[in-house]
Amino acid sequence: MLLDEIRDLARSRGAVILAHNYCRGEVQDAADFTGDSLELARKAAGVDADVIVFCGVYFMAETAKILNPARKVLIPDPTAGCPMADMITAGQLRELKARHPGAAAVCYVNSTAEVKAECEICVTSGNAEKVMATFPPDREVLFVPDRHLGGHVAGLLGREYVLWPGYCPTHAALTVKAIEAARRRHPGAPVLVHPECARDVREAADERLSTGGMCRFARETAAEDVIVGTETGILHRLRRENPGRRFHPVSERMICPNMKKNTLENLRDALAGMQHEVVVPEAIAARARIAIERMLACG
Repeated sequence: MLLDEIRDLARSRGAVILAHNYCRGEVQDAADFTGDSLELARKAAGVDADVIVFCGVYFMAETAKILNPARKVLIPDPTAGCPMADMITAGQLRELKARHPGAAAVCYVNSTAEVKAECEICVTSGNAEKVMATFPPDREVLFVPDRHLGGHVAGLLGREYVLWPGYCPTHAALTVKAIEAARRRHPGAPVLVHPECARDVREAADERLSTGGMCRFARETAAEDVIVGTETGILHRLRRENPGRRFHPVSERMICPNMKKNTLENLRDALAGMQHEVVVPEAIAARARIAIERMLACG
């Protein structure tokens, strides 16, 4: 059985398997730990293993490597990228910083190591409000690359940020019309959406939460039915952890093709061949590490 083979290989390699909530259900089941970007960053920072296999997209595996420079980090499919992360380069960020001298450069963790190295601090969708509240109100903030998360946090804190025009194609495709249709199908069910969604979609929902926040909401709510507006991979974890509740996607088409590149077959192959190692040049990693560790230090 493939799952048994993966577990035997992980044990023999001294490996820990981390998987994002958006991965395929069977990949989540093979992992030692499943979580959102913040949960996985915290887990990666404290992992005790010779090898980390990161089932997610490339920037996440980079973050694990930056936090564990002495450990081997593998990714099942090195082509599993993030379109949002690719919407800004380090050079573009340096040009933006030159136009706004003295401004704080803040990046969503969904960014490349090179972009993180140009920033003071990172945020995730799960801790962005808390992290951004640490900045003095009179300091200009450059928020990259996600304009939707940046606008969401700015609104919560009554601030205005310089927003880079990046976005997640999966979340940006969600519409108010789709939410209204989901409410008709499941009357009375609360609607949860991710902060990467557009403003009108966020305003049409009941809650705006990271996937980790959605998991907490699911554990605590009294609702029997919950409508979920994020990548459909999260439904596997929600249903597994809350068997007494029903979870309905706003749209079955909310699929991240890059997350789905992680399969049991290439997870097995990565462990068997110790292949697709993630390498971050130390000159970049050292600077990016500062931004990530500052984020983690916020709690």
